[in-house]
Amino acid sequence: MTAIVRDSEVVELGGPPVFHYGDRVRAKRTVRNDGTYAGKEIGDVLVKKGEEGYVVSIGTFLQQFYIYGVEFLDSGNRVGMKRKELDRAEAIDEDDLPLPVSIVPGRVA
Repeated sequence: MTAIVRDSEVVELGGPPVFHYGDRVRAKRTVRNDGTYAGKEIGDVLVKKGEEGYVVSIGTFLQQFYIYGVEFLDSGNRVGMKRKELDRAEAIDEDDLPLPVSIVPGRVA
């Protein structure tokens, strides 16, 4: 018999969400339809491991977990994910890049 992993001791709602609207995230594992995703067959792959997307909604589940609605780029699917199923995948903001050093002839930097 397969052991069911339960997170009954974990209560995330005591603190703020880890991810915020617009955050770029990456799936830690492949997610298949368990029958709750309309328009797809049970067992169909919804999100592949490593696929990136953006947080578009934040909800709760069982008064215990934050559920992040993520719009995934490659598959086009919007899937609810727990914190433990996601990693941050921030794109580099061009405003945070260092300015190029200009070289002026005859001047030592």
